Amino acid sequence: MSRRTASRRAVSRTRAPLALAVGAALAAPLALAAPAPASATGQFTVTPLKFTVDAGGRTCTVDADLYRPAGVDAAHPAPAVLTTNGFGGSKSDGGTAATGKAFAERGYVGLVYSGLGFGKSGCLISLDDPKIDGKAASGLVDFLAGKRAADDGTTVDYVTKDAGSDPRVGMIGGSYGGAIQMATAAVDRRVDALVPMITWNDLGYSLDPNNASDRSVPGASKWQWMNGFYLIGEGQPLLEPSLDPSRVNSLTCLHFVTKACETIRTLNSGRYPADRTEALQEYARSVSPVSYLPQVKAPTLLIQGQVDSLFNLNEAQATYKTLKAQGTTTKMIWQSAGHSGGLTDAASGELNLSEGNLETSYVGKRILSWFDRYLQRKKGVDTGPAFAYHQDWVPGDSGPNGTYATASKVPALSQKLYLSGDGKLVENREKVARGSREYRNWLIPTSHSESSLAGLIGLPDPAPRDTKGTYLDWTTEPLTAAVDVVGSPKATLKVVSPRTERVQNSGDAADKLVLFAKLYDIAPDGRKTLVHRLVAPVRVPDVTKPFTVSLPGIVHRYEAGHKLQFVVAASDDAYVGNRGVKPVTVTSAPEDTGVIELPVVR
Repeated sequence: MSRRTASRRAVSRTRAPLALAVGAALAAPLALAAPAPASATGQFTVTPLKFTVDAGGRTCTVDADLYRPAGVDAAHPAPAVLTTNGFGGSKSDGGTAATGKAFAERGYVGLVYSGLGFGKSGCLISLDDPKIDGKAASGLVDFLAGKRAADDGTTVDYVTKDAGSDPRVGMIGGSYGGAIQMATAAVDRRVDALVPMITWNDLGYSLDPNNASDRSVPGASKWQWMNGFYLIGEGQPLLEPSLDPSRVNSLTCLHFVTKACETIRTLNSGRYPADRTEALQEYARSVSPVSYLPQVKAPTLLIQGQVDSLFNLNEAQATYKTLKAQGTTTKMIWQSAGHSGGLTDAASGELNLSEGNLETSYVGKRILSWFDRYLQRKKGVDTGPAFAYHQDWVPGDSGPNGTYATASKVPALSQKLYLSGDGKLVENREKVARGSREYRNWLIPTSHSESSLAGLIGLPDPAPRDTKGTYLDWTTEPLTAAVDVVGSPKATLKVVSPRTERVQNSGDAADKLVLFAKLYDIAPDGRKTLVHRLVAPVRVPDVTKPFTVSLPGIVHRYEAGHKLQFVVAASDDAYVGNRGVKPVTVTSAPEDTGVIELPVVR
């Protein structure tokens, strides 16, 4: 049922350079249409503004547009919505500008701005650092409070206030425009409501994931995604001529803060000596919600995409658990659309403002209700269930929620399958056959899950594949009834790799074993589908001990007659893999074998 996103279609029709194309696609995750040129529209006016703000000891210029609804004045104030772009975008890209338009049409004051280092805003790209980007956004909240003026002297006195310098303000945006909301709320308690979409919890996990339970060991870097972003950042002169001098760092790190460039270089090196790994992880976490969520108290509606190999569902689930545990009001929606595509038509409940469906899509209605409750302060508004998820196997007109199912929580792990020595995946440990099988990696990647940037720039992507002898698989019998998996499956494994064992304590984590776990759906005719093209990279902490793998969260129906297949592969061409050839053996016996646990909805 998946279709190309509107942003994919728009980008694929251009012949822009790679940095331009990828930047545009990453900046428009919500498939929104751009508003009319800045002018009076009859419903609202748009006024371009510049702000000079303090960004953690730096002085930065922020380029913004102020959206003022008709009829809003000091006697008739309205709450405000603050939003900014995805990575590589600006206040003027389709998604960002359309957000200002959509909420201004619905009576909200909008302040839409280009993030630091993008568009015509100054300063370096600092990855939504709360001490820099969050601080800069707080200066814009000061403007909405009437506490300061724009650089041309413009002030506002028509934003609803809770106190003298406390405006009623919410934030919304996707990807890079999602994390900035939590960064801002962490440093400014005046923010009243957040709607972060398809964003990260921990950039260390996002760009260098290790899905083993022991996260002290680095992972396998997503070299395609990572270098795509790096190209966009360092290629800013292509995206924005006549750069503000404050946006230039050095010849070796043009437009990012220095620590960001150092992190990219470490990941690209494929080496993980202890000191560099510690610095990498410390910096990645410092600019990620995982490090500052305890300071986020604003009610938060998390929206994450199922079809997203950049920021998968596990990211939102980690944020959700933290916010819930500390008492922050939060709910979560797993929509179809993510960075890897998957936007379906409006009838199926997906948000697509280019079709004007805020009021008619499931996700759009949830967002409006969230702002009604926490910005308009309508206490009787129902903000919906704690958890909702898109089902791509359900027709769009199937009920009041369309393709969405709802629940009080994310389903727990409820079904176990065991790895048998004969390659079967069985439901009963007693059915496990004794046996050992081996695979080995080559010095080049032998498995393909995705070309991470292909969909974004309109290029075809070959089907997933694994090369014989470089992976092991375990497969169920045909299912007698449909099985719905909703959440993050878990695998407990034990491998034997003497060559790894000899070098894994060298002091460079790159000498540890890397493998890739994933789930396929095999149809009765033999067609194999890698569910959402997602894989779980693992750098095994210690091959002499069992280890646990959290696979990326999925929402997927295995139809009756289909088979579920679990695969462990030696490599994946979207990731940096093993250094050197490391043969691996997996042994099974009824009393000691690998286990797969699935969150099954019955």
